[in-house]
Amino acid sequence: MNTQFKKGILEMCILSIIHDHDMYGFEVIEKLSSEIDVNENTVYPILRRLTSQGLFDTYIEQTKIGAPRKYYKITELGKEKFNDYETEWTAFLKGVFKLLGGMRDER
Repeated sequence: MNTQFKKGILEMCILSIIHDHDMYGFEVIEKLSSEIDVNENTVYPILRRLTSQGLFDTYIEQTKIGAPRKYYKITELGKEKFNDYETEWTAFLKGVFKLLGGMRDER
């Protein structure tokens, strides 16, 4: 799969995952990797970039075992960006399915 295309989709997926509740980095990686072939070398740079763009805030929480965890919390700007992505993605998929002969339940 084209790397740039995959990164754009991963951004949308990460925004979606963290939209529902705050998560720490490894938790995001576990959630993504259960459905998509990704690793920390792909996800952490995206998390840093989205944070620097103001789409996430971060905070540290202590754990009873091990090092403190850095949590990502979606901002209002992040929610707006996710809604934009979702709208664009839906329109894109509709176009692709139309070009490919329709969705399965339309055949």
